[in-house]
Amino acid sequence: MPEKHLSSQFDSELNAVSTRVMELGGLVESQIRQAIFALSHFSIEVADAVMETEARVNAMEVDIDRELSSIIARRQPTARDLRLLIAISKTTANLERVGDEAEKIARMVRSIINSGAPRSLPSLELRVAADLASGLLNKALNAFARLDTAAAVSILKEDDLIDKEFDGFVRKLITYMMEDPRMISPSLDLLFLAKAIERIGDHAKNIAEFIIYVVKGEDVRHTSMAQIESVVK
Repeated sequence: MPEKHLSSQFDSELNAVSTRVMELGGLVESQIRQAIFALSHFSIEVADAVMETEARVNAMEVDIDRELSSIIARRQPTARDLRLLIAISKTTANLERVGDEAEKIARMVRSIINSGAPRSLPSLELRVAADLASGLLNKALNAFARLDTAAAVSILKEDDLIDKEFDGFVRKLITYMMEDPRMISPSLDLLFLAKAIERIGDHAKNIAEFIIYVVKGEDVRHTSMAQIESVVK
């Protein structure tokens, strides 16, 4: 990920912490896949495995932050080097939060199974959105590894698809609840799941914005797509 520096030791430290971030990303992606599987197959065992993984994710976040603090204190980086380390820290935090969302999905799946809620609700659409969010996170991690700003812009645009899926899913759930009041409680459970999935997409979007910050030195959060594309060009 990082470019060559005058200090080969600094290069080595950057590569090591970057590798740890990718490992964390892989672990979180596995969490999401398992959470989606638990939802698709109503599996308590897989849901439990997702929740158990959360402790590893949290520990990795703490370890990476500790290493970043050490590098900054010892090397006192500036310019792009400092932006890269800041972006790695923020990416790590976003990955940990993705893990939180995966755990939420697993907990809710467990709750739905234990409550005996009907399986006729539109969970298929939810799985489509989950696959979109998982794919977006994967693209964001790959783009971050390459510091690919063109891919980052593409990711920012693709996040809109997840938002549209979420809006459509909410409208469908409202229809279910209006037609049958008995569907209100299980529908609210699925709404909670849908929101967790949408948040995964948001975190992937955040990572994409950090890529542009590292490469271009511009903070593009809360700006229009036209402004972002202008910065990247």
